Amino acid sequence: EPIIQVQNIVASANLGVELNLEEAAFLLENTLYEPEQFPGLIYRMHNPKVVILLFGSGKAVITGAKREEDIFVAVDRVMEVLTEKGIIRE
Repeated sequence: EPIIQVQNIVASANLGVELNLEEAAFLLENTLYEPEQFPGLIYRMHNPKVVILLFGSGKAVITGAKREEDIFVAVDRVMEVLTEKGIIRE
């Protein structure tokens, strides 16, 4: 009988708003943004422990989750942080 263990869930999301990645890189902690190397901003979240790739179009790729629930929590949290920092204006 095979033993299966989920190691990494990858998901995509559309945040529904365009993002200024230079502003986000300046205002957020735990980010890496080198547009000449890669068009997305790499945002390392600690709780849940995931990496979110944010793109100027508002699209995002979430990697490293162990549970599907972590994806939803991560997207909610990144939206909260982006709004709190004024990167997303309501």
